[in-house]
Amino acid sequence: MSDEMANDAIPNSVAFLSGDLMFASRVRGAAENAGWQFLFGGSLPREDLSTVRYVIVDLSTRSGLIPEIVSQVAERCPDAKLIAYGPHVQVERLKKARAAGVPTVLTRGQFDSGLGSMFYLE
Repeated sequence: MSDEMANDAIPNSVAFLSGDLMFASRVRGAAENAGWQFLFGGSLPREDLSTVRYVIVDLSTRSGLIPEIVSQVAERCPDAKLIAYGPHVQVERLKKARAAGVPTVLTRGQFDSGLGSMFYLE
């Protein structure tokens, strides 16, 4: 890898894919408190994501990403933990994420309750 490419990489990052700005601030705070950089958007950024360690998908606002996100993460940031979460009442979205191969699918309550320690588990 060239020095230029290494400088473009985003080390120790959390990519949070959501449209929920209010909850994004909670996730950002948890990530930054653990020393992680935070990326927020509606899809994976175009940058080199080889050092992204978490990709988190909000199923309430970004469930349409699920069909492609598993392969995108495997290709672009293979060391990342892929997590999807959504409201417990959106059972079909949770089931579809599991069926698509998302390894960790949580309700929003489960995700929120583990958020304070999630990024310290590395």
